[in-house]
Amino acid sequence: MGLRVLVIDDEPGFLQMLHVVLSRAGYQTTTVTSAAEALGLLDRSAWDLCLCDLKMPGMDGMGFLAELKRRGIQTTVIVMSAYGSNDTAIEALKAGAYDYISKPFQPDEILLTLRKAEEREQLRRENLELKSRVAHPSPLVFKSDAMQRIVQTVNRIASYRTTVLVQGESGTGKEVVARLIHQASPRAGQPFVAVNCGAIPEGLMESEFFGHVKGAFTDAHGHKRGLIESAQGGTLFLDEVGELPVPLQVKLLRFLQEGEVRRVGDTRSTRVDVRVVAATARDLEAEAQAGRFREDLYYRLAVVPIRIPPLRERPEDIPILADHFLKRTRDRLGVGRVQGIRAEAMRLLMAYPWPGNVRELENVVERSVVLSEGAEIGPEVLPDAIRDHTEPGPPGGAVVLQGLSIRRNRRTIERSLIQRALEATGGNRTQAARLLEISHRALLYKLKEYGLGAED
Repeated sequence: MGLRVLVIDDEPGFLQMLHVVLSRAGYQTTTVTSAAEALGLLDRSAWDLCLCDLKMPGMDGMGFLAELKRRGIQTTVIVMSAYGSNDTAIEALKAGAYDYISKPFQPDEILLTLRKAEEREQLRRENLELKSRVAHPSPLVFKSDAMQRIVQTVNRIASYRTTVLVQGESGTGKEVVARLIHQASPRAGQPFVAVNCGAIPEGLMESEFFGHVKGAFTDAHGHKRGLIESAQGGTLFLDEVGELPVPLQVKLLRFLQEGEVRRVGDTRSTRVDVRVVAATARDLEAEAQAGRFREDLYYRLAVVPIRIPPLRERPEDIPILADHFLKRTRDRLGVGRVQGIRAEAMRLLMAYPWPGNVRELENVVERSVVLSEGAEIGPEVLPDAIRDHTEPGPPGGAVVLQGLSIRRNRRTIERSLIQRALEATGGNRTQAARLLEISHRALLYKLKEYGLGAED
């Protein structure tokens, strides 16, 4: 489908001619006879290109450019005039126009100008995408099979508009996964609008999400786009979606079903093309069954559910994440002396359950980099909660607990547990890892740490 072009001119015959020429060339063309009408359309929906006459009754082309700038509407504008001069063209370009074309012109001239504008728009989008990737590089660092499966799912669904529900404890990286979906999709050059549903006052929610028109309420002094419209062509990330009040759940459901939004105080609806990714730390299915969240909205959001496991369920990711955060903190703060993490400190990091998940690990590493005086992070700079943590033993009845006392030293217990698991499985490391309820990679790390070989 071609780009959307809005043409503004007060001559109906000229508008008809341009409509025919541009439509035949594959553009989706809409024509209006005044700048005020054009601004109304631009307020409600996004347009790729805009052709605007400079000399019109009421608001002229220069006024139109100024109003676009004031309202923060970003669209590529080409101005047209039968009375122009070089000075006029320069003034229009200074006011924000992309190009200037003199009337009368041949169809090929305007098509060539539009093609150039298309190329410029594509370059602009690619530049925004590159900036987005620099500002938000994909920080998914992992070693575990569970995270690998999530990445595979992201790659499979990224190119579709299907809604996604990302669930996981606080700090597991739900927004990271949402951004990864956006960056891997054809929408990567368009906006990624993140909204914390729990941070917006309930009385302002409808206006924030759907926008409003002038006079809709006491403080509505002008038209305002909502967050949904701001994500036109891109991705809307609804973080903590479980916090939405029921009235807004109804309106969000309608938007997901119909693809339209209606601003507060408006009588017309506007179609929008937005991909929705929602996230929550709650068990949203249980919330729906308990009547605290609309069941129909839950099923509409959870077309593709993704669960991010907490860090304690994937301990093999801890070393690689810690090293990643160390390097990033070192480069950001300029702390060149800290080059690594000592084995004793890494053992403590591996044993800690991380209730705050990846976010907590990142904060701990940054703190440790700042406090470290040597070339490596040692146990002495770790928080007390990590240094004093005593790891509970495996569930009762497991063969690895026979004859052991949980009051013995943690390292001694851990080594003995591994030895007994290997004895119980005849040295089969895969089975021993399953018995210990850790991954095979984590077991290999422990074997190397304790100097245990196949004979053990």
